[in-house]
Amino acid sequence: MILFKRIRYFFALLCALALVQPLVLAQQSSDITSIKVDELSDDQIEELVKRAQEAGLSTADFLQMAQMRGMPSAEVEKLRNRIETLNLGAGSSRSSNVSRREPRTQVDLNDITRGLTQTQELTEEQPANNQIFGSNLFFQKNRRLSFEPSLNQATPKNYILGPGDLVYVDIFGQSEKYYEATVNPDGFVLLDNIGPVSVSGKTIEEATGIIKNRVARFYPGLQGTNPNTFIQVTLGNVRTIKVHILGEVRLPGTFTLSAFSTVFNALYAAGGPNDNGTLRAIKLMRNNKPVAEIDVYDLLINGTANLDVQLQDQDVLLIQPFLARVKVMGEVKRPLTFEVKGEDTLDEVLKYAGGFTDLAFKDRISISRITGNQRSVSDVFQNQFGMFILKGGDEIQVGRILNRYANRVQIKGAVFRQGTFALTEGMTLSQLIKNADGLKGDAYTQRASILRTKEDLSSEVIEVNLKAILDGSQPDLVLKREDVVRISSIYDVQNERYVQILGEVKRPGTYPYSEGMTPEELILLAGGLQESANTGEIEIARRLEDSDLGTLADILDTRVNPDLSFNPDAILLKPFDQVIVRKRANFNMQRLVSVEGQVNSPGIFAIQTSVDRISDLVKRSGGLNQFAYAKGATLIRRTEFFNTESEQIRRQRNLEALRLRLIEDPNNSEAQEELLQRLFRDLPKEKKNSGDSIATNAKRESLDQIAAETPGFNVKIKESEAVAINLEKILANPGSEEDLILEEGDILNVPKLLQTVRMRGDVVYPTTLRHEQGRGLKYYINGSGGFERRANRKQTYVVYANGAVKRTRSILGVKAFPPVEPGAEVIVPTKGPRIPLRLGDVVGVTTGLATLALVLSQINWQ
Repeated sequence: MILFKRIRYFFALLCALALVQPLVLAQQSSDITSIKVDELSDDQIEELVKRAQEAGLSTADFLQMAQMRGMPSAEVEKLRNRIETLNLGAGSSRSSNVSRREPRTQVDLNDITRGLTQTQELTEEQPANNQIFGSNLFFQKNRRLSFEPSLNQATPKNYILGPGDLVYVDIFGQSEKYYEATVNPDGFVLLDNIGPVSVSGKTIEEATGIIKNRVARFYPGLQGTNPNTFIQVTLGNVRTIKVHILGEVRLPGTFTLSAFSTVFNALYAAGGPNDNGTLRAIKLMRNNKPVAEIDVYDLLINGTANLDVQLQDQDVLLIQPFLARVKVMGEVKRPLTFEVKGEDTLDEVLKYAGGFTDLAFKDRISISRITGNQRSVSDVFQNQFGMFILKGGDEIQVGRILNRYANRVQIKGAVFRQGTFALTEGMTLSQLIKNADGLKGDAYTQRASILRTKEDLSSEVIEVNLKAILDGSQPDLVLKREDVVRISSIYDVQNERYVQILGEVKRPGTYPYSEGMTPEELILLAGGLQESANTGEIEIARRLEDSDLGTLADILDTRVNPDLSFNPDAILLKPFDQVIVRKRANFNMQRLVSVEGQVNSPGIFAIQTSVDRISDLVKRSGGLNQFAYAKGATLIRRTEFFNTESEQIRRQRNLEALRLRLIEDPNNSEAQEELLQRLFRDLPKEKKNSGDSIATNAKRESLDQIAAETPGFNVKIKESEAVAINLEKILANPGSEEDLILEEGDILNVPKLLQTVRMRGDVVYPTTLRHEQGRGLKYYINGSGGFERRANRKQTYVVYANGAVKRTRSILGVKAFPPVEPGAEVIVPTKGPRIPLRLGDVVGVTTGLATLALVLSQINWQ
């Protein structure tokens, strides 16, 4: 349909061309193929292009359709060149790019941004009083936001056009045409082929009507009751305006802003009112006349304000000093200073403050007001809030509710539901006990106490016979506000009763006493007997109430069945009894020793009897082999400071290993699963350290004290040490004094035959030398370079492979050095640093000698 219309318009153009130039058509015929472009004048070509554009045809469409109708290509090219030479295709070129218009931009954006940045930096130097409500709306030191208007919004209908604005005029419908023009400094937009149109100072809506009336002369379809052509005027790039912001602002001056800017944007650019500026009466002046008065509180409180008033070029924002201020303190949600107008009431200011907090006393508010040269206090009640007019300087104090209860009573002690209850009219003691779900079984009913608060806030205690009140033999007691009822337990008036079990049970400790309890029952509570327990000699230590001087307890001997079966003759326990289960005398756990080195069968061995000796251990290990060096054998033995596991800890460790093994096996039998559950139940949750015995701790403390009191004395406590033994003599004479009795943890180490001697200490070159049979100590010292100058030759000693030590002896001035055997270490100590003799010491010695000589001479003279 559109193509058909365009062809029809094209034939109309040919007819018009015939009217314009009849000579040409008469000369050529009506066939377009006979038109000669060179014979057409500029006016004729301009008229053709104009009619084509009115028909909605672009220059390219017009030339293409002419070629389709038979115009030679050469003539079409000539026509194209003539149109471009006359610059008649500009409008059509612009119209073809209408769909590719750039988004709306802001003119002179750098000037606007520079002004905002400069404003922010300057205002940061000024302290802001955050106690004034709304002071931080337009400026916050730690926040950098931009309140520039959005350019993507639809063009406001009340937008006032001015010089610099880019205007788009779109004609569409029966006719299509697109214009874009910038408002010049004189206020006109120049439309192609139409002329200038005055739009400055007009809104978009008004400018649309003016442009429509002007363009309608060329597009008749825009008029009439049933138009077929339509026009739309929109805003392109936005100009800038100059706005003067004066008065009590953080940065007064003239600002370059976007023409879309509102009062809100302008106030942000200037940092907002300063601490002395008003937020309730900001005036907008235009052409020396007030246009609007802005109240920022409408935005802060209600979310609606006239801050969206559109600014125009050369507008003036005047921020005068604040009207009046009042201070709100106490239990409000925003305890700040507020600016008030002349008719603001207390109710409105409380709304500004966000209302009361949950703890506020709302019935009465205290207001301090300036009257003359002093202040006065007014009490405003709740029904007067909406009528009380505030004045500048008022200080509003909203109090807090009292921290007291109007109808509270409390009950504590032996009742099922302790706590706080509401006091009702005429409530009695028995009713309060009923509200607390009654007394517990251990309640002491012979007496109850009531702590009562008197009018002067002092207190008194009222004691009652609770049993008599509950059975009705005494009148019930009426409670008062803040009464605290205390009902004791029978255990509050007597000691808590318990029994204690010690010794060979799984969980020794203290347990609650129950009447009829026997030692068997207490042992079961303690987890049962240990395997080492002596069930035939169990001792009960009983507390004596009235005993003779020197008698501390009554000792009762008893016995229990090993399986803790029922015993009709069992002794009944009494409160505070101590049951002691001792260990069997013949009970001992296995003890292990080990042999290392050159024996036929090294390894771990169990001590068979309490008199097993080293020779027995060597015999059980198969004896020495052919490589053994018996003289170098060493016995490593634990000292009393070794952290030996107690039998209980050892048993616990073994059971823990058993439990872990059962957990790893997913196919345990029912009996093994039951065993696993018992192990989980019986094993303690936390492992306890075995700890040293009291004797070991006492010895350790004694050594520490000696080391602390003796300068240079240092004791190094070891958990194990080497014992020097002579294995040759032990094996030659088993059972002798040198054949030591074995102890748990002993390690017998039998080395190979050693062939070296190690030199240590103050020798020239400490080294390890080859042992040579028959060589003495001097030979080995010379082999390491000899003694150093500070060597203490008299103290030279030898440490043998078995741990024995021998030192150098001096007999009549002759040094007897100890022999050297394979594997020995020769230690040469040092004399230590030499202290030089000072002049003062020499003077002191000579003076002393002179004095002594004088005394002796006087004695001889007499």
